[in-house]
Amino acid sequence: MNNQILNHTLGDIVAALPRASEIFKKYRIDFCCGGHRSLKEALMELPQDETQVINELKAAYEETRDLEDVKDFRTLTPHALMEYIESTHHVFTRNILPKISEGLLKVLRAHGANHKELFEVHKQFNALKADLEMHLIKEEEILFPLVKDYAQDPSAHKLNHLRQVLEEVEGEHDGAGDILKTLRRLTQDYTLPQDACTTFAKTYEYLQALESDLFQHIHLENNILFKEAAPQAREQSPAAQ
Repeated sequence: MNNQILNHTLGDIVAALPRASEIFKKYRIDFCCGGHRSLKEALMELPQDETQVINELKAAYEETRDLEDVKDFRTLTPHALMEYIESTHHVFTRNILPKISEGLLKVLRAHGANHKELFEVHKQFNALKADLEMHLIKEEEILFPLVKDYAQDPSAHKLNHLRQVLEEVEGEHDGAGDILKTLRRLTQDYTLPQDACTTFAKTYEYLQALESDLFQHIHLENNILFKEAAPQAREQSPAAQ
């Protein structure tokens, strides 16, 4: 790995080096919704010396380049990748949302009087929950079937439809990303107060797990699936610019 990596997009870096996602999350570098940006652009916004991030990426590359069990999602067909997203990320999201919802309500009742920010956390999460429940259905019932149909029988009409849906979906990804950033700010990076109970701690743990899974979910779609399954549509989509 050489310094040419600076010119690569964040999405392409994570696609080739999955361990990079952990490094990017550590430095608050948005590699999912912001995956179209170059590493150089992203590093210019950081207070740290860029060599620190680059050296960590190089170390991760050296540690993993000879490993055989590192999954390369770029080798999957669009159909296989969509099946993976549904069976892994969609299932995870549907399982964890009610756990967070139940936990936040209990935490709000028990700690809301002393921690007023919990009211806004509750509000923001429920907005995210409603968006995600709708979003998963849109992917399963509209986007994924459309990608498959276009691959089997491409046409200008289907391309225009696919382009429209991609723009909507990527916009929803951006919206989810914004709420996740708001939740991090409200919770001071999920820092537990001194009077936090077990439910409080578990709920914050679930929220961070949801965030991590959504980052990977959005990355697989924005930076791999959409580029592979319908490059013509994504090139024309304003959300991809």
